[in-house]
Amino acid sequence: MDSQPLIKSPQLTSADLERLAYLRSLQPARSNILRSSSRGDKIADIVTDIVGSWRFIIIQSCLLTIWIILNITAWISRWDPYPFILLNLALSFQAAYATPFILMSQNRQSTIDRENAQQDLDCDIKAEMEIELLHEKLDLLIVKEIADLYRLVQAQSETIARIEKLLTK
Repeated sequence: MDSQPLIKSPQLTSADLERLAYLRSLQPARSNILRSSSRGDKIADIVTDIVGSWRFIIIQSCLLTIWIILNITAWISRWDPYPFILLNLALSFQAAYATPFILMSQNRQSTIDRENAQQDLDCDIKAEMEIELLHEKLDLLIVKEIADLYRLVQAQSETIARIEKLLTK
C-alpha cells in the first residue's frame, strides 16, 4: 500500500499551533473588562444610568410641568415668565454636563464591545483549530485502519493462494 494518506486534510502549521497555544492561555472576557475600570469610567456609567432611566425622565417631566404651571398661573411670584429663559438656561446647563458623561460611557461601552468581539473571534478561531486537529487525528486513525485492513486482506490472499496451490497438487 502507498505510504501517502488516502484522505487529505489541511494540516495546521507550526504558526497555527503556536496561535492555538496562545488562544488556550487567554483569560475569560469578564476578568479583563472589570480590571480596566477607572473612577471616571464608573462615575460616567453611574450618571448615564441615572440620566438614561425612566425614573429620571418622569421626575424631570414633573418638575418641568410644575415649573411652567407655577410661572403661568403666578401662584408664587413669577420668577421665570414666559418664554421661560431661566428654565432654558437650566436645561442647557444640564445638557452641557450630561452629554460628556454619556459620551464617556458610550466610549467605554464601545471599548468593551470591541474587546468582547475580539474575544469571540479568538474563541471561534480556537474552536476551528481544535476541530481541525480532531479531523487530522480522525484522518490518521482512518488511514491506519485502512492500512491494517489492507495488510489483513493481503495476508488472507496469500493464504488462499497457498491453499489453492496445495489443493491443485
